[in-house]
Formats: sequence, C-alpha cells, structure tokens
Amino acid sequence: ARPAGGLGPDVSLPAEHQHARYNPLRDDWVLVSAHRVKRPWQGQLEKPPPEDVPRWDPNNPLCPGATRANGEVNPQYEGTFIFPNDFPALQPDAPEPDDSDHPLFRAAAARGVCKVMCFHPWSDLTLPLMSLEEIRAVIDAWAELAAELGASYPWVQIFENKGAMMGCSNPHPHCQVWASSFLPNEARLEDRTQRQHLSQHGVPMLLDYAEQEAHRKERLVVENTDWLVVVPYWATWPFQTLLLPRRHVCRLQDLRNSERDSLASIMQRLLIKYDNLFEVSFPYSMGWHGAPTGPYLEEDCGHWQLHAHYYPPLLRSATVRKFMVGYEMLAQVQRDLTPEQAAERLRSLPEVHYKQRTE
Repeated sequence: ARPAGGLGPDVSLPAEHQHARYNPLRDDWVLVSAHRVKRPWQGQLEKPPPEDVPRWDPNNPLCPGATRANGEVNPQYEGTFIFPNDFPALQPDAPEPDDSDHPLFRAAAARGVCKVMCFHPWSDLTLPLMSLEEIRAVIDAWAELAAELGASYPWVQIFENKGAMMGCSNPHPHCQVWASSFLPNEARLEDRTQRQHLSQHGVPMLLDYAEQEAHRKERLVVENTDWLVVVPYWATWPFQTLLLPRRHVCRLQDLRNSERDSLASIMQRLLIKYDNLFEVSFPYSMGWHGAPTGPYLEEDCGHWQLHAHYYPPLLRSATVRKFMVGYEMLAQVQRDLTPEQAAERLRSLPEVHYKQRTE
C-alpha cells in the first residue's frame, strides 16, 4: 500500500492482474480484474437510444405548453423550468410512524419535497449539446434550489438519470431534486469518512485527493483553472468520473460566478467526451454531494468538499453494459477495466461532439 501523501506513480499496481482498491469516501473496497475485459461477450445487448426525438411533442408532459398528469399546463418556458414532482417519493406532511416493539423492526419519519427541473425547452437536446450560457443557467438554478430547500431541509439531492438504460422514462433534458428531513445513507457515510479524514490528516479528503490527482494525471480526464474530472482510483462503474473543485468549497451555492462559468465549461467537455466514446447519447446517473444544510448550516462542515459523481453503465460499446449483479450484490463491487485505462480512453477523445463535426 502507498504511504499517505506519496506522489510517486502507481508502479506497484499490476495493470493486468486482479487486485483490490480502497475507497476512502465509502470505506469499502473494489475488486479490479483487468484481464477479464478480454473475455468474449454473449450476454444481453441494449438498444441504443433513439435519434429521432421530436423537438416538441404536445403529448410529452415536460414540454412547454404540455399538460401534465395532474392536469396542470406547463408555461411556454424558454430556459429552465422547475415544478413539483407529480408523483413525489417524499411529501412534507407524512405522518410519524408508530413506535417499534422490537429493535429489529425500527421505523423513522421521512418527510420532504421532490421537484423536477427541465434544462431546456427542446426535447432533442442534452447537456453536451447545449450552449455554455444554457448550462450556466442550469447550474444557477441548481444552486438556487439547493439554497432555497436547504434553508430548512438537512439534505438536498440533485440528480440526473440520463437515458432509458438508467431508468429515465422521458427523453426531455431534465433532472430531479429531492429534499429530505433526514441524511440519506450515502450522505451519512460520506459525512463520517470526510470527518475522520480531516481529523486524522488535517485537510479535507477530497481537496487532498484533487491535489494528488492533479499531480499524478494518470486518471485525469479534463481540467481547467477551477475544476478537474478524474476516473477515481476506486471507481466501480467502467467510465465513472468524479468532478472536483480545486478550491475548498462546501456547497454548490457557495460557488463564485467565475467558478460557475468554468463548471459549465468542464461539464460540457466531459459530457461531449462521454457521447463521443461510443458515438451515442451516453447514459448515466449523476448527482451532487455537498455539506448538509438545514440545521447543519449552523455547524462546522469544513470536512466536506463539494463534488459530483457520474455513474455511466456502458462498458464495451453502446449496446454492452456493466451489470452489478451476483458477486457485486452479494460480496464486493468488481470491475474489469482499470480506472487508468478508462481515463486514458476518455482523455484521448475529441472535445467536438460527434454530431457537430464538419468532416
């Protein structure tokens, strides 16, 4: 194992042989079996996403002027559009559960609100095909919602499921924002591990990690003055990435204007590379993690560092995905492609979208 703080290359890691890597953010391990990527594939093939999505469809409930399931008519919006989820997983007035009669049968209150945010009025656009100004408007809307809902709720989860492969039932560019009265599992886990790292090493974990990756560069995908994107050392999904600020920032709403501009740029560059990898609208689930809010706004959350996770399922092509089953569900996460190999593939891709090339 490498001593903490070492800056040398990862020469001790076998590129073609299995080994385990530690994820300090989740306090768990991933099995890396790079030799398995050579095996022939005879499993399920996915359908590529449709290329003929209409720009406007009166029957699409996310389009401007369309009628949603609850009978409400969307405005003729021209930028971002935010509305309460018509089928929310969390509601603000849920009743308190009854007291448990046994420690193995516990329940707790779970309240909150769920919102939907449309990125753009056109259904045939995705974030990598939007302009920098349009992406910046999305970032501003994210930060505004995070501050608004975070004024009272401990956790505000912004997440985007892109593509039918990731459970998205509507091709219109959009995300969801769920605010909860509790810290979800991933938030509680990251709160604990980041707090421990700051206590033991005197520096926020992901600020330390960003500086290390910026120096090593072997897992770097894209970078600019304020941000960097890496395939994390402990990545589980084949082309998983981690988006990190270079400055210590606790929450999305704390970003400066210049950092929001550079965030729009680096998001566009990353997502263009994703689409260019297999020349398809690349599916993924992504989400922002930052310091808790609500009552935590009065506490010291300096152990937190803002970051975004991107979890794409594709492995070999637009039709071959990575399945998290069997061993992954019952024992430990396993991957076939090393993070370094994945980063090199993404890094080498052009930053002009394949649909916009003039060849």
